[in-house]
Amino acid sequence: MLRAEHITAGFASTPSLADLTIEVTSGEPGIGVTGASGIGKSTLINVLHGDTKPRLGSVTYNGRPVSRFAFKDKKRFKASVRRVAQNGFFGVDTRLSVKQAVEDELKAARRAGRATGESASQVLDLMFLEDRFLPRRIHGLSGGERQRLTIALALATRPDILLLDEPTTALDANLKDLVSRRIRDIVTDRGIGLLVTSHDLDLLARLTATVHVLHDGVFVESGPPRQLLTDPQHPATRDIADAYPEAVRALDTRGDSL
Repeated sequence: MLRAEHITAGFASTPSLADLTIEVTSGEPGIGVTGASGIGKSTLINVLHGDTKPRLGSVTYNGRPVSRFAFKDKKRFKASVRRVAQNGFFGVDTRLSVKQAVEDELKAARRAGRATGESASQVLDLMFLEDRFLPRRIHGLSGGERQRLTIALALATRPDILLLDEPTTALDANLKDLVSRRIRDIVTDRGIGLLVTSHDLDLLARLTATVHVLHDGVFVESGPPRQLLTDPQHPATRDIADAYPEAVRALDTRGDSL
């Protein structure tokens, strides 16, 4: 269980998060967070992953404060709770070859007691990347290739919790469909706790059962994706629904699941 309790983070005058509480648990349905650009969605991911220290409140993993982890415990935490950063890598040297980056993650998994037995090829295959990518340098990949690789790297340690920040922004419609299906299947099969922050309401409907609307540092409305988009109650939720009419139409046509 990963829990942020009464979190305040960001600037003192206008904090991105203000007395916010959220919990992500392995084996539970996915959780989504949406809101306008710059509202604090990425800040929430940073706080949950222990990369940004909140001004107030606490983040705990299985009841233990993340900020107090010793070096070895922090390594285990980073293998258990993986994040996918928006539009790029987090803590990965982009000068590395794809093969070296994947092997480094598999080595980190072994050191954290999370050995998967998977090969680099098998990890890449999770996100529809062929063996021909193995010798290529990360900085030479396209945006969509990089985005798929960073998801594959996050999955390489078989995490308990997965934090995704706008995970499909660089993908075309066909790849977005394939990747979202694959993520949904993997987190379901492996019992991974999932948090997705995105302005892409269609993606949230595909991957999550409950969506929170972030506005002025707090969650102003929460519920199933269909309910939020077809019957929004808060002005911020109505603005989102009005801004993405295609997502509302998709839900009307497809329903809440793929």
